[in-house]
Amino acid sequence: MDLRLDALSVVVNGRTLLRSLSLDVPGGRIVGLVGPNGSGKSTALRCVYRALRPTTGTVWIGGDDLATLTLRQGARTVAALAQENQTDLDFTVAEVVALGRTPHLRGNRPLSPGERDRCRRVMEQVDVLHLADRGVLALSGGERQRVLVARALVQEPSVLVLDEPTNHLDVRHQIELLSLLRRTGLTVLIVLHDLNLAAALCDLLGVLHDGSLTAYGTPREVLTTDLVRRVFGVEASVVSHPLTGDPQLLYSLSPSTTTERTFS
Repeated sequence: MDLRLDALSVVVNGRTLLRSLSLDVPGGRIVGLVGPNGSGKSTALRCVYRALRPTTGTVWIGGDDLATLTLRQGARTVAALAQENQTDLDFTVAEVVALGRTPHLRGNRPLSPGERDRCRRVMEQVDVLHLADRGVLALSGGERQRVLVARALVQEPSVLVLDEPTNHLDVRHQIELLSLLRRTGLTVLIVLHDLNLAAALCDLLGVLHDGSLTAYGTPREVLTTDLVRRVFGVEASVVSHPLTGDPQLLYSLSPSTTTERTFS
């Protein structure tokens, strides 16, 4: 299912967080948003999973204006992993994952055997099945992050929105998660700070700065030495990964390279 951000602007307390952002996310593709802190990445995602109403503009899901869908319809279409996923309730891992089925249930109907099996399979895929009976408050940050990814996948959305899903994950689980996202075939809009991970995972990248879209295209088109210098204020050499051919950035740690920052 296609996702389209159509001229989104967000103004909060007189401050413009997004400036007429337009972005097409083709069905079944993975599109990454990258940019410096405060550039509007998470704000854009919040508009898609309806935590924030855009001041102007429209989010289109397929041919539907997202704002016209009921909350249940929206939750059946879009699943999200936000940055601020916190809970003070010590549910078990299995209970948290099962919450992803809520948009598909009516009243207090329990999960069917098929739904319980789906929860089990997804927990296995993200390597949390062995934690099923553990309380989430006793988990490490990385374990909890994987549980929340499982909850989103169990929701069976058409569009998956992920804000820094690799936070707290070790290298193995980062790679496994990104490989899993590739296999789902879902339409994915994802925020990543690690540009090398973004280049390896994403079909297309959108670069945000100061709430505006600075560049949009394939990782090789977007991740240039000049753009990284202008937008992120660092010097980097762009090389090809020896196995995949994906562009990868080698950063200079010299302090002199980050003292001047210019933006277009």
